[in-house]
Amino acid sequence: MHLLCPPLPFPLLSALWLLTLGGLWLLAQRAPWRLLLNAENFNIFLGASAAVLALWLVRAGLGPNLRLHLIGATALTLMFRPTFALLALSLIVGGFSVFDHQLSAFLPNLLLMGVLPVAVSWASHRLAQRFLPPNFFVYVYLNAFASAALSMLSVGLAGLICLALNGRSSHYLLSQYLPAFVLLAWSEALLTGMAMSLMVVWKPRWVSTFSDAWYLRGR
Repeated sequence: MHLLCPPLPFPLLSALWLLTLGGLWLLAQRAPWRLLLNAENFNIFLGASAAVLALWLVRAGLGPNLRLHLIGATALTLMFRPTFALLALSLIVGGFSVFDHQLSAFLPNLLLMGVLPVAVSWASHRLAQRFLPPNFFVYVYLNAFASAALSMLSVGLAGLICLALNGRSSHYLLSQYLPAFVLLAWSEALLTGMAMSLMVVWKPRWVSTFSDAWYLRGR
């Protein structure tokens, strides 16, 4: 979803900026930036970011100041891990904020459609690695399919809270907003599962969280 929201109170906006920049700074310190110096890796990153941007362009309005679309955060997280996934989503959210003349909405949208789904996707991946057997189908169906649905539903729930706090009626939220996000979660899961299945089979080097030795060899 893409919120076109009114300006937030300055103290709240300042606190959000400080927390976000602090978190991104910590991630940036640990990011393997040298990987982007490789021409192939850089081209893959740009191509994936452009594909997600195209996905965001297919969006529908649901009432005033609300745009719904798929996100692609789970696929980016599995391909590039959290830091580079957030970098791609930051650029996309920034571009849309400029295009919609809603610079004040940049940070709320980045938290909603960048930080939150990436965090959910990465947490799901790490929990699966720790508690489940290293199986190809676990990777595809849980890390890609189920994780994408869960990340989209988490965005929907967070957006519902945001809209409720902005005065949207409960009838509108329950009758139009929630059903739309159930459909979006299924679409996000299906598209992400298919895309990751194709990549781990044909282009596994594009997916930094997948390893033949871990998920396939000897099985």
